[in-house]
Order: sequence, then C-alpha cells, then structure tokens
Amino acid sequence: MTPPLLLVLAGLVALAGAIVVLRSFGPRYRIGRLLGATPRVSVAEAIALASNAQGRYVRVAGRIDSDEPFEDADHRPLVVRRTTLAVGAQGRGRQPWLPFETTLEAVPFIVREGLDEIVVDANALAEGLVVVPRESVGRVADLGDRAPPGRPPDAPARLVIEQASVVDHATVAGVPIRGDDGSVRMTAGLGRPLILTTLDDAEAMRVLAHGETARPRLAAVLLAAAGLLRALGAAWWLGDAIAAPQVALAASPEPTVRPGSDTRSSGAGPGLVGDPLFAIAAVVAIGLAALVLRLSYVRLTARRDPG
Repeated sequence: MTPPLLLVLAGLVALAGAIVVLRSFGPRYRIGRLLGATPRVSVAEAIALASNAQGRYVRVAGRIDSDEPFEDADHRPLVVRRTTLAVGAQGRGRQPWLPFETTLEAVPFIVREGLDEIVVDANALAEGLVVVPRESVGRVADLGDRAPPGRPPDAPARLVIEQASVVDHATVAGVPIRGDDGSVRMTAGLGRPLILTTLDDAEAMRVLAHGETARPRLAAVLLAAAGLLRALGAAWWLGDAIAAPQVALAASPEPTVRPGSDTRSSGAGPGLVGDPLFAIAAVVAIGLAALVLRLSYVRLTARRDPG
C-alpha cells in the first residue's frame, strides 16, 4: 500500500470518527447543521419566495407578535410552550433521561420585521424549538397522576419547559408557503423541520449540545484532521505522478526499474525503509485513530448521572 493511499485512508477513518461523534447528538445535530447552513433572507423576500412552486428552505428573523398570547405562572405572554416529562434512564447509555410525555401548547403568531410580517406554523414545531430550557428535577412521586407506570416513587424525574413569548426576537427556519386565504406562513417542508430559536447561533449551538464542549471539539479536530490527511495524500500522489518517469508504450529488451526502487525486489519500492518520517507519521495516525475510536466508544456507552 502506497504512502498517499495510507494518508487518504487515515483521513477517511478520521472522517468516519467525526460522523460517529456528530451522530451521537441525535436529531439535535441536524437542527444545528440546518441553523448554520440555511441562508438568511428578509421577511419580504420570504413572502416573495412563497410564490415559487418548488419551495425553498430559508430562515428569517424578527420580533414575535400575537393577538392572543397565553400567560405562564409568571404572567409572561407566551406563544408556544413545550413541556416534557422524563424519568431517569436505567442501564448504560449517554441518554440519562427517558421522555414519556410531551405537550405542545401554541397560539397563532407572526414574526415581524419592520412593516413586513409572516405567520409561523407553530403546530409544526417538533425538535425545532431551540430556547434556553427551564428544568426542574425531583422524584416520580412528585408527578402525582402523571407518574409513569412501573417506576418506583423514589425514581428521579425531570420537568423541562421550553417556551417563547411576544417579547422575544426570534429566528425561524422553514419553507414559506402561501395558504388558500392568501397568507404566507413558515412551516416544515422539503424533508426539513420547522425551526424556531430565540438565541443567537453560538448560544443555540451550546443549547443543542446541552452545554457539552468535549464532543464538539473532538468532532472539529477529527474533521480538520480528515481534511488535512486527504489533502496531503492527494498532494503526495500528484507530486509522485509528476515526478514519475515517462513510460514508453513499446516493449523493452531489458527490464526497466523506476529510479529509487529497491533493486532487491521486482520493481517495488523499499517500503518504509529509508523513510522514517512517514513511518513515524503512520504510527502516530494509527494511534490517534485507535484513541478516537476508544474515546468515542467510552463516551457513547458511559453511564451518565441522572441529575
């Protein structure tokens, strides 16, 4: 196996490791990727795009407004609230909580930018609501009639509330479509979810990662290593091809050995003999790949504290 091919293979291993790490975030990885990659347009441009029969996935930003908000316990005027009840997971795994009940409350609301406004299809929100969650941890006995069957009363339980109000400035990603009544609304489409966040991009990514920094950094390092290794492999192969002697398309009475080959072999290269730098790099790459796979396995199977 030639050195350029080894570098490319090492890059592919690093890329596979990065994908494994990113996939461990579940649906939140896709939400974060869409938030970072979706083009931003004005509300007026989104309304104009609604006339496009094929549709387009875009994001807009503006202030939330509604004619019929509902209040929470602190009298905040809400437009959407998602309440999730979960119990502590039993056994091993990254997921410390198992949700068993999710309730979505929403009223019609719009996002306004200047004089332009667009309706948001709040009922289409699923995993796409990205806000700072309000959490409360207790015991299953505290849930009363809402306690799940088969769980002991002293088992850990958690209440998570995610909400947005009319005082928030929001970013909405979705497909603008025109309804039968002529109004334009942002909704899920083209195989992508409707996303609403009241946070800037950096803070939204931290919320999606649940405040964790180790896995995102590991994924970033692996992606950078994958790109570097593949670029080095391609450059090495290209340089090797340019430096190679021209091959005559005719028979030769004597065997032709490529300059630099090991004359003790049948024309093959000397391997790693006389190339200590590449040998060291290969050993380091193999060690890093093994370390990454081991860390990924440990993190994906580690027992998490339910609290």
